[in-house]
Amino acid sequence: MLIAACVAEETDYFYWRGFKLFESGNYTEAMTYFDKAISQDPTYVDAWIKKGDSQRILKDYNGSVQSYNQALQIDDSKIAIWLGLTEAHVARKDYAKASSFAAKLTEFNPKNKMNWLREGNLLQLQGRYAESVAKYDGALELDPQFKDASYKKGLTLIALNEISKAIELFEKILEIDPRYKPAYTAMAMAFEADGKHADALEAYEAALHLSKHDTSWKQALIGKMHVLIALNKTHEPMRIFMDL
Repeated sequence: MLIAACVAEETDYFYWRGFKLFESGNYTEAMTYFDKAISQDPTYVDAWIKKGDSQRILKDYNGSVQSYNQALQIDDSKIAIWLGLTEAHVARKDYAKASSFAAKLTEFNPKNKMNWLREGNLLQLQGRYAESVAKYDGALELDPQFKDASYKKGLTLIALNEISKAIELFEKILEIDPRYKPAYTAMAMAFEADGKHADALEAYEAALHLSKHDTSWKQALIGKMHVLIALNKTHEPMRIFMDL
């Protein structure tokens, strides 16, 4: 009994040491300690999970999936496993598998709006737009003012050619937060798709006004160029293009 207790204590120490290294960003060395914990106790589920997290951060996605699967065989109720599998498959651009794991997260905790948003985003990436709208609606049922879910739903509605509904949604977002610049850009894109170039130009201008100190925000500027060309105002787009 005493020997077993000492081994268990040493195993916990290895995990604790690995966890501290993980938190400090030393993922490679952290894995050596997680491996030591696992070698002494192959059922140490938290060590498998943190090893998988380390591998994923180090972009060893195949290795991370293997580690998470080992953890899954030990205890499939750990949310961290399903989250890790989701993120690993997203990194591999395997959105179909990522969706299936993300669905488990929602199943475990349907009261978490981020789970619904994550599912919606993954379905959107696969072009499964009607299904993604249902997930965004699930998030919005939990929080009607959830701007990110409304924004992503609006983009999906554009893809479904439901332009007027998308514009209404972006307008509601801007009522909640007038400084939410992605909504202005998306609304401008919706106006442009609907042939309302003057309205699109106004929305792009609003987005640019909010992003005047953010030189990385090029979407509104490029959109403005397209609209000006559509309005047969070619001088300003050329000037913008030369300044890019």
